[in-house]
Amino acid sequence: MDVDEHGNKRVFQRLGASNDSGKQHKVCYHWRAGRCNKFPCPYLHRELPAPPPQQHQPFISNGSSSKRPNQGVHDDRSFSGARRSPNFNPTWGRVHGAGAGNRAQGSGAGNRVFRKIEKLCNYWLQGNCSYGEKCKFLHSWSVGDCFSSLTQLEGHQKVVSGIALPSGSDKLYTGSKDETVRIWDCQSGQCTGVVNLGGEVGCMISEGPWLFVGIPNVVKAWHTQNNTELSLSGPTGQVYALVVGNDLLFAGVQDGAILAWKFNAVSNCFEPAASLKGHTQSVITLVVGANRLYSGSMDRSIRVWNLENLQCLQTLTEHTSVVMSLLCWDQFLLSCSLDGTVKVWVATESGNLEVTYTHNEEQGVLYLCGMHDPEAKPVLLCSCNDNTVRVYDLPSFSERGKIFAREGIRAIQIGPGGLFFTGDGSGQVRVWNWSTEAAAPA
Repeated sequence: MDVDEHGNKRVFQRLGASNDSGKQHKVCYHWRAGRCNKFPCPYLHRELPAPPPQQHQPFISNGSSSKRPNQGVHDDRSFSGARRSPNFNPTWGRVHGAGAGNRAQGSGAGNRVFRKIEKLCNYWLQGNCSYGEKCKFLHSWSVGDCFSSLTQLEGHQKVVSGIALPSGSDKLYTGSKDETVRIWDCQSGQCTGVVNLGGEVGCMISEGPWLFVGIPNVVKAWHTQNNTELSLSGPTGQVYALVVGNDLLFAGVQDGAILAWKFNAVSNCFEPAASLKGHTQSVITLVVGANRLYSGSMDRSIRVWNLENLQCLQTLTEHTSVVMSLLCWDQFLLSCSLDGTVKVWVATESGNLEVTYTHNEEQGVLYLCGMHDPEAKPVLLCSCNDNTVRVYDLPSFSERGKIFAREGIRAIQIGPGGLFFTGDGSGQVRVWNWSTEAAAPA
């Protein structure tokens, strides 16, 4: 039993003898936190036990460890929630080989590694960090070796809420809460046009040559090949979500309604087709899969709709905060929420969805995007409320990299040839490229 300088009795297990003469066999609490200013300090400035002679230990810069523990390997845990159905996948959350985890950054002599604190250096962001490579904070927009940042597109002044690449177009479209849509040339990366909409862009999608933009009380539709422009009236309040399914365009609206339009080729216009009621607060996210429409809302629920008759089949209430994003992946539905969880849903024998796995994050989760890496392996991009995007292998949820941003990323769009795009709360759009080689700092 030890007594510290404040007279507190602490019991700890002695893990091995120390080579530090005169020091107590206990690790300094303040050193672990990176703020010990005592010299000499009566406690150890390294982890127990002491290393054997002639053996190198990983070096942690300035005595500070990464704020987030290694998430690359998960326990072989059981799944909770659902009964196993014929299409049940028993491998969600289980490791298939070693995950990359949070990789150490920088290098040192021999086996010594300088581990960066996984936080962007504020001085580097301003272009004037004097520590250079010795800085303990990141001088890079990402960690991991699977992708690299190609360029950034500057111009938006507020949150980027939508990114789209219409079919047959050589332009990238980005929408923002600064009430504009910007048009970018995909070859030069230059902004070739700015459309002022007079209202915040809540969402934006493309379907074939059509570009749809949700703003307060209306959905704007542009045909990018013949320059047709239409306004779809009917929404009450901000339009937060758009999706196309079964030849219908669906819009999730601030008043909790889901409106549907069908395109009439004869009159060359979108005609109102239905209004789906049930949510009690704003509909934030919509996705279509397996002949179903799924809607997530600020009322903390997910509703499952039959695409044929537009009837609600089931209401899912397992989330405890706003449902921010939905994703269909094979026979699974993935959902994320400000409650800090990503839930994986699977259909039981009765046809109802139940949770088969829950992945927990330290922060609320803002957006989900699924894609394949260059080896055609499924990957989940998970945008969190701490200005990062975690990149996970599926179905193991082993972390293989992380993307950083000035503010939270609210829009992710998959492009051709291994490209993808992210838009954050500061208005910055960044272009990324998947690679089998190590990523270089941006």
